Amino acid sequence: QVQLVESGGGLVQAGGSLRLSCAASGRTFGGYVMGWFRQAPGKEREFVASINWSTAFTNYADSVKGRFTISRNNAKNTVYLQMNSLNLEDTAVYYCASRPYSSGTYDPKDYRYWGQGTQVTVSS
Repeated sequence: QVQLVESGGGLVQAGGSLRLSCAASGRTFGGYVMGWFRQAPGKEREFVASINWSTAFTNYADSVKGRFTISRNNAKNTVYLQMNSLNLEDTAVYYCASRPYSSGTYDPKDYRYWGQGTQVTVSS
């Protein structure tokens, strides 16, 4: 059973940084794509970033390019999202997700496994 557990969320001032972690367990993830999504109140869940577990190929939403970095640590079975220069629009619940295919997509419906989410709140 695949399990994804996020951590690292919290309250941060605008311009600050946070690093989210997603601990993955239940299988080996070679050939999987790991993604980060976020959902703000009243809005749909949106793609943030993804990484191919085997090749480390990454994709980013335009809104976070140059500010966020996704990475993975194979030894720890953990995916990270380093978030810098945070602004008020980044406030949301952030979810880790995975899909058992090597190609990444932006659509949440294409991801099979999800974590419980971690709240990120950016204050002015």
